Amino acid sequence: MTALRTETADGVRSIVFTRPDEYNTITPALRDELAAAIDAADADRAVRVILLRAEGPAFCAGYGLDWSTVAQATEEERERRWDSVGDLRMMGRFVEVYMKLWYAAKPTIAAVQGWCIGGGTDMVLCADIVIAGEGATFGYPPARVWGTPTTAMWVYRMGLEKAKRYLLTGDEIPAPEAARIGLVLEAVPDAELQSRAMAFARRMARLPTNQLVMLKLLCNQTAENMGLTSSRTLGTLFDGIARHTQEGLDFVRRAQETGFRAAVRERDDPFGDYGSGPSARSRKPRLPKA
Repeated sequence: MTALRTETADGVRSIVFTRPDEYNTITPALRDELAAAIDAADADRAVRVILLRAEGPAFCAGYGLDWSTVAQATEEERERRWDSVGDLRMMGRFVEVYMKLWYAAKPTIAAVQGWCIGGGTDMVLCADIVIAGEGATFGYPPARVWGTPTTAMWVYRMGLEKAKRYLLTGDEIPAPEAARIGLVLEAVPDAELQSRAMAFARRMARLPTNQLVMLKLLCNQTAENMGLTSSRTLGTLFDGIARHTQEGLDFVRRAQETGFRAAVRERDDPFGDYGSGPSARSRKPRLPKA
């Protein structure tokens, strides 16, 4: 089973995640397929705009902890301990793919429903425009233990103080609030999300490709001048360090003992949000990943 499929209409290339039962969590297969799909869309002269969508109740519930915690747990079985440079290269492969949404010459739009948290935000915040359904939820729960944002897009999107407010707590951000503080462009009724995102992509695709390319580069250069590359490098390096602090190692061991779902619930229960809060459980499926 592939992790995504593509469609093209009216100058818009849709890249659609197709693992709804797994909440479209990030795997090495999704990473590689997404890289190829973005490259193909950017090279296709018939495509002017790239639209990222997802099937199912969640856009992307972060990294699949089933494979990622197991991968880290096996480090303890090796003679050599954690290799920070090797870790940076490994995570860098994921970050390079997310940043293809940013560095693609053509504009990229993401239509987000349900959960978009943890690594899902590392990915989606690299898109030029994010449109969310009103029932969507954003956030970076691994800020509480076991991670930092690798692509470091938070400050560039909504400013220093608001980024600190959410990263220093790991609190969830409902879509209407995400739109109010500038994390995403707008929150629309869930039933209208896909049609609104496609209509916006088609409207953008009415411009000549050369105009779209120049205007995107002009806007993005501001963030580049502010140090985006160095911020991204630091975020990716700190993510590896955070996964290998004592608290990070304890989290992995707990995931091995009780299962990753239970470990995530234990992390988030004291905060009463994401899949641990009663309001969250009534709005959407219980969160299985991070």
